[in-house]
Amino acid sequence: MKLFPFYIVLFFLMGCFNEQSGFETVEIQTVYVDSLSIRAIAPMDEQRVWFAANNGKIGLIDGEQPKLATIKYEDSLLHFRSVALTAKAVFVLSIANPAVLYKIDFDGVEATHIEEVYVEEGEKVFYDSLSFWNNKEGIAMGDPTDGCLSLLITRDSGNTWSKIPCSQLPACEIGEAGFAASNTNIAIYGDHAWIATGGKAARVFHTSNKGETWEVFETPILQGRAMTGIYSIAFYDENKGVVFGGDWEQKAFNEGNKAITEDGGKTWKLIANGMGPGYRSCVAFVPGTKGKGLVAVGSPGISYSADAGSTWKELSEEGFYAIAFANDSIAFASGQNRIAKLHFR
Repeated sequence: MKLFPFYIVLFFLMGCFNEQSGFETVEIQTVYVDSLSIRAIAPMDEQRVWFAANNGKIGLIDGEQPKLATIKYEDSLLHFRSVALTAKAVFVLSIANPAVLYKIDFDGVEATHIEEVYVEEGEKVFYDSLSFWNNKEGIAMGDPTDGCLSLLITRDSGNTWSKIPCSQLPACEIGEAGFAASNTNIAIYGDHAWIATGGKAARVFHTSNKGETWEVFETPILQGRAMTGIYSIAFYDENKGVVFGGDWEQKAFNEGNKAITEDGGKTWKLIANGMGPGYRSCVAFVPGTKGKGLVAVGSPGISYSADAGSTWKELSEEGFYAIAFANDSIAFASGQNRIAKLHFR
């Protein structure tokens, strides 16, 4: 009986040690290769991941078995950088004029039907990201066409989409927009959504009620030039979030490129400023780490933090555009010409 408390203490200390030590390595297993730029991925589980790419190509990678389709709008191959899943459908959104949003019905094994559910034409049209709060309500984000962000909302499982009028949104600064770099301009938690911008201004737009009302917050992220700003945003809960980006033209520059919030995005504080990785196009919280584990990927490599971004280690110099976790140690990553499964250890 006297040993029982000792075992509890030993177990607790071992758990703390493991949590603090975190990942040491990453094994990169390529599961799909093609001559594509793949910037949008959405895992279903540890074996299956949907993707959307350029040249009209979308697909499901099941293990190492690809199920592929090529989509044309009229006579044009569309370029996709957004993908999102609900329980019964997959959605892909093309970037430029015309922007076309497709709903693909999926029975868990095969795609059963595809249809256009939104089309927008215009010289300035350019959509960057797509996500869902639940199986009925979703949001898409694009660059300004008339002084405010282009925000699409669905309330009926993606069957119809409507654009929020600028009168209901904060104004954008001239030259403020999004980056269609990794389909992570939007972060969702509960009824909240946060949207990140870059260019002339690097700000975070926020709704607490699924797009009914909006506010905007300033960030200390590098901004003012066309390729500077926030490239990716992630939230662990309704209070704790992280933004990552930098300067695409100076990828090694690591000042003003990563920040954290503890108050739902109202205020942001730079982390590891002048230390750790420079430009990264995608950041994600590691599941099961209580908001401490972060992985950021970009063309320069894969970076990891076990302490909410205070310190970083470089796990690989292999470049990727996007990352999405399937569980607490397996993620999918996409990049130039390939999709890989990442095994963190």
